[in-house]
Formats: sequence, structure tokens, C-alpha cells
Amino acid sequence: MKFGKEFVSQMVPEWREAYMDYNSLKLIIKDILRFRKKYASSTPMATTPAGSVLKRRVALYRAFSGLTSRQRGSLRKMEDEEILVAEEGEEGQWQTRFLMPSEDGGEFEVVFFRSLDDEFNKVNCFYKKKVGEVVEEAEELSRQMDGLIALRLKVDNPKVDIGGGSELASNGISSVSAVHPSGRKTGGEDMDVIQEVEMSNEGEILEENEERGIEELETADRKPNRGTVNIMGFKPQPLEVLDHIKINVVPETPVSTIKSIFQPNTKPDLSFSKKELKKVEEQMTQAFSEFYKKLRLLKSYCFLNQLAFSKIMKKYDKFSSRPASKAYLNMVDNSYLGSSDEVTRLMERVETTFIKHFANGNRRKGMKTLRPKTKREKHRNTFFLGLLFGGSISLTVAIIVLTHARNILKSAGHDLYMENIFPLYSLFGFIVLHLMMFSGNIFFWRRYRVNYPFIFGFNQGSEIGYRQLFLISSGLAILALAGTISNLDMELDPRTKSYVAVKELVPLGLVIVVLLIMVCPFNIIYRSSRYFLLLCIFRCLLAPLYKVTLPDFFLADQLTSQVQAFRSLEFYICYYGWGDFKKRSHNCLDSHVFKSFYFIVAMIPYWMRSLQCVRRLIEEKDRMQGLNALKYFSTIVAVAMRTSFDLKAGMTWKILAIISSVVATVFGTYWDIVIDWGLLQRNSKNPWLREKLLVSNHNVYFVAMGLNVLLRLAWMQSVLGIRGAPFVHKTALIAIVSCLEIIRRGIWNFFRLENEHLNNVGKYRAFKSVPLPFNYDRDHTKSG
Repeated sequence: MKFGKEFVSQMVPEWREAYMDYNSLKLIIKDILRFRKKYASSTPMATTPAGSVLKRRVALYRAFSGLTSRQRGSLRKMEDEEILVAEEGEEGQWQTRFLMPSEDGGEFEVVFFRSLDDEFNKVNCFYKKKVGEVVEEAEELSRQMDGLIALRLKVDNPKVDIGGGSELASNGISSVSAVHPSGRKTGGEDMDVIQEVEMSNEGEILEENEERGIEELETADRKPNRGTVNIMGFKPQPLEVLDHIKINVVPETPVSTIKSIFQPNTKPDLSFSKKELKKVEEQMTQAFSEFYKKLRLLKSYCFLNQLAFSKIMKKYDKFSSRPASKAYLNMVDNSYLGSSDEVTRLMERVETTFIKHFANGNRRKGMKTLRPKTKREKHRNTFFLGLLFGGSISLTVAIIVLTHARNILKSAGHDLYMENIFPLYSLFGFIVLHLMMFSGNIFFWRRYRVNYPFIFGFNQGSEIGYRQLFLISSGLAILALAGTISNLDMELDPRTKSYVAVKELVPLGLVIVVLLIMVCPFNIIYRSSRYFLLLCIFRCLLAPLYKVTLPDFFLADQLTSQVQAFRSLEFYICYYGWGDFKKRSHNCLDSHVFKSFYFIVAMIPYWMRSLQCVRRLIEEKDRMQGLNALKYFSTIVAVAMRTSFDLKAGMTWKILAIISSVVATVFGTYWDIVIDWGLLQRNSKNPWLREKLLVSNHNVYFVAMGLNVLLRLAWMQSVLGIRGAPFVHKTALIAIVSCLEIIRRGIWNFFRLENEHLNNVGKYRAFKSVPLPFNYDRDHTKSG
């Protein structure tokens, strides 16, 4: 792979604008080469001095043969220098002066170095800014660790008086409790403490455990010219620190949310319980993991940009035959980008601190948490994916052949089958189609480098890939299709007509199997992803009582496209609970209870989503969330009117259904395209789209907008009485319309997350914020 592509693939997606623009600089070098070739072909050999031709050829030969090695420490004469690089201005901007601008084509090289300086200053300033941020965050983590260590000591020894902490420190050695998260102490006498030594000489390494090979770097002061913060060498803090902090680890539950309404702006005091300590340690573990991830990405950013500057300068030397890279790369090495080592030092201290305080000195365990392994694609997943997908296609073809061969569509029991059995199996069709669409979303998000794991808040290595999701959908399709074909075969085969109950219970058995897999406690079939989905569903059901996060409202949006699936579940309960499934008869449509829930289950997803918007309106004071809630309320009214028309008919209900559906469709379409996708911006450089686009073919966006409008008009089928072809049953037509809505949702998913990703890119937001467990008093923070 060429360096340009490798460079792009290794970028932090949200920081892409802050990286060196390698391709634009490469284009300028190509312009230089193009001019040189054109100049060489237009200049007669007779008019060119022999010495200059020979000199150019020798230089070109040396450049291509590698003979012009620029080793460190080699001496060059001043008259041979091509450029001068100096730091100018109060802000420390680097500027390069090209010393041969009067030569032919020199103006191209002046442009190159000017652009090169702009890119370097951009990278250098961004890196310096980010390092300053992590240094401040390191100071805050240091204060949090002071509180954690004091809390551990207090929990381990409840009888110790908080005010008597001054007796715990003497001769530069502090007694600090080192209780492991599991509750087991790591050793020591008296109060089972770990001796933490405050070293005055920064950089000295203490080997406290040779058997485990753990190196602990203890430092106390910051370098005056570096701004380095000591994460490992926490000062021994007396227990008085507990007098100046408030706990911030109260779990968000419906009860705590209700309490906060009646008792706002209250922070509970420390209770010094083991449960509280465990929660604090979990939050600190997450904070250290996220902070270490940030340091790793910063280090990668620094290395990649230095490598890019080295590559582009070597390319310049090669095509211009000028040895200018040494001077420029020396400047890069001496700049803040090349000489700063704060990030490396912080990484060492974070590793040492985390291993000591959160992994009980076990380096392998600690590094496994700080550096989780990237999930590797397994060949067996690809094999089973092809096997199951091929099997599902084969079963689909078999059902079509069986239906045609035995003339099932024109049989006497056709209507009875479509009214009773088809709605049961259509539930699996809706789920399989949605999973396949989401699998396609993940594929294209990866292709266009949308950082969906960060947006959804997945832990590194735990996110499910498109292959795995497609494998699940293919497996579920196999089960549903096998059940369908077995049901048809048992019904038509005279030898199995006696097994009436068995063939009628097949759909119910499949639903039970799927539910058991969802709640299975064993670590099989992607347990972490299953539990994440169940947690999001639970938070959606209790929407106003939980803080709304992106996975919550994104899932609620998915559920609004599965209204017919909820109605199918309602039909399951009615058909197997109150109907005579052995005779394929039921009176669901005659039951007032069924009709009432027929309304309710269709409104539940939109109601959950509107409550989420109300919660965000109250918390974030964002008026757009109020309008969004109003949008979902208009959809609830439209669904109610259309359902009433389906059940009661009548011209009045028809008019109300049309009016409410038109309002909801216009409102929803505008919100999808303008707010959720960020399109239809008139003043954008991409007409009627937006400033930044990930898909290079702009027609894709216009086609997506057209499909969104077209598929949102699917409600016209029920209101206008469109029944389709004569052989298409009403239940089949409803299923088709529901599938169109799922397809529309799949299209919406890609552009919604693309817009979210680009918003993160615009704000350079590449890390999730982790709440810290302690809140310090302002006076104590200032004095510290």
C-alpha cells in the first residue's frame, strides 16, 4: 500500500482536518516535476552549459541511487544550503525561506515551502493544544486518585479519624491503603498499606518487584519548561481530603431521577461503604482507560505526522534534485512536535499507576485493560455466513417452488393461512430485514470511515461487525424459513395431518428460542452486544427517567419502523392465548381489548421517542428537542387516525387520516433531510447538500432524499385503498409496506450517523467524556 493511503487509513477520523495534507503537497511536487520536464524538453542542448547539464545528471543519479545520504552530523557548506528555516513571531510559527527563487520553476518551490510551513504550523499548534489538555486532565486525575486512596484507607479502617491524618506522614513516606477492587489488600503491616515514596529526582526508576518485572516511576514535581504532570507519584494526602470532596457516583435510576426532581442540586456525602468504593474504582478504571486511549492516539498523531513530513521531503529531494530535507527535518526534530515527550512520560506513569492500584501489580492484567486487543475476523465466521446465507436462499426458492407446484395460492385454505399463519412468520421477516439493513449500514460506515463504535459508545473490541450481524440475520432466516416450509409440508402431507398442534406451534417455538437466546447468560452468540441491546431497550421503555444517550434515541428511532412487528407480537398473544390455534380460528378483531392494544402498541415507539425529546428539552434547554417531540406527537396522531380508518372505515376517518398523515409526512421528511442529515443547505459549496460529504458521488444524496420522500408515502396504501394485484392478500400488502419502511430506516441510518460523525470531526471530538467520582470544593481546589 502506498504511504498516502496508509496515512489516511491510520488517521483518527475526528482529527482528519488537523493532519498534514499530504496529497496537496504531493500535487505541488508533481507541478514542479512537470515544469522541469517541460523546461528540459524546450531547452536546446547547445544553449545549455555542459557543466550544468553534467551537474544536474549527477545530482539526479545520486538522488535515485541513494548516494546522497544525509547522515546526522555531516558537514555542509553554507553555499550549498537550499533553504533556511527559522522560528518567527511570538506564537512560534516556523517559516522556511527558499534561497533560489530566481531559478527556472523556483516559484513552484516557493509555493511548496509556503504550503509546507502552513501544514507544519497547523500540526504543531494542534498537538501543543492537545498536550496541554491532557496535562490538565492528568492533574485532575491526580486529585481524583488522592480522593480514592484516602477513601480506600477510610473504608479499610473505619475507626480512623479523618482529622488525624497528619500523623500518617513522616520522613517523606506515606501510608496509603492499597485495597484491590475485589476487596483483597495488597500487603503491608498495621493497616496493610503500600509504601509510596516521593522521589525528588524525576525519572528515577524503582524496581519494587523484580519477579513480576514491574517498574514504577515515582516523580513529584513538574519540569519547569515542560509542564509535565506526575500521575504516578501522588503526594501522600492526609485523610482531610475527604472533608473537601463530594461523591458523584450515585447510579442513575428511576428512583434517583424522581428524587432529583424534588431535591435538585444536592450531592450526597460519602458513606465510606465498600459498595461506594467499588463504584468509585469502576469509574476511575474507566477514566484511566479513556485517558490512556487519548494518550495513545496523540502519540500516533505525532508519529504519523513526523513520518509524513519525512516522506514528503524525501519526495521533494527526489524530484527537485535538491538536498533540502536535512535542514527541514532537523527543524521538525527540534520543534515541539518532535522534541516533546510529555505524552510518553504520561503513558508510562498511567501504566504504572493503573497496574499498581487497579491490577494488584499484575502487569499483564493491567495492560489488557488499558490496551484491549483489536477483534480479529475469524475465517469460520465467513464460512458459516456463506453457508447460512446460501441455505436461506435455497429455502426461499424451495418455498416458491412448493407454493407454485401445489397451487397453494388458489387452494381453499389460502385465505385462512394468510390471516392466521402469515402474520406469525412475518415477524421474523421484519427482524431479518432490519438486521440485514443494519449490517449494510455497518459495512458502509466502515468503508467511509464513520467512527460508529465511538458514536455508539462501544468498548474497543466489543463492537459487532457487519459480518457477524449478517451471520445472525442469516441464521434467523434459516430458522424462520425452515419453520415455514415444514408447516406447509406437514399441512399438505396426509401422513402428518394428525400432528395439527405441532405444526401450529412451530412459530411460537421459534419466538421462544429467539427470546431465550437474547437473555442467555452464557458467553455465546455475542453476549456483550445482546446485553447492550437489552439495556438500551430497558432505558427506552423508561425513557423520561433515564438520561438520554445517542444509542437510546437511535434504538427508539429503529423501533418506530417496527410498528407492524409489535402488532405481530400482539397477535401471537391473542392467537395462542385466546384463539383455537388447532383449528386456525380466532376472534381477535372482534375483541375490544385487542383493538385497544392495536392502537397502543403502534404508538408506544413514537411515545418513547417523544418522551426522550422532552427529557433532553428539560436538561439541555434545546428548543429543537421540543420541535422534535412535536414531530413525533404528530406521527402518533397520524397513526391513530389511520388505525381508526382501518378498523372503522368511513369518510370522516378517511379525511382525518389523510390530513394528519400529510402533516406528519411533511414534518418528518423535512426533519430527516434538513436536521438529521444536515442537507438542503443553499449556501453550501456543494449545492443543496452540505459543506462536508463522505460520499464523493453527490447523486447518492439526491437519490436518498428522493427515496426518503417516496417511501414515507407508503401510508397512502391503507388510506387510499390501494390493494395491489388480485393475488396479493391484504396481510401480504401490509407486510410489504412495513418492509418499505424498514428499508427507508436503513437508508436514514447511514446519513444520520454520517452527519453525527462530521459534527464530531468539526469539533475534533474523538473521545467520550467520562464522569469522575469526586467533586472537590472550589476553595480546596484553588488552594491545592
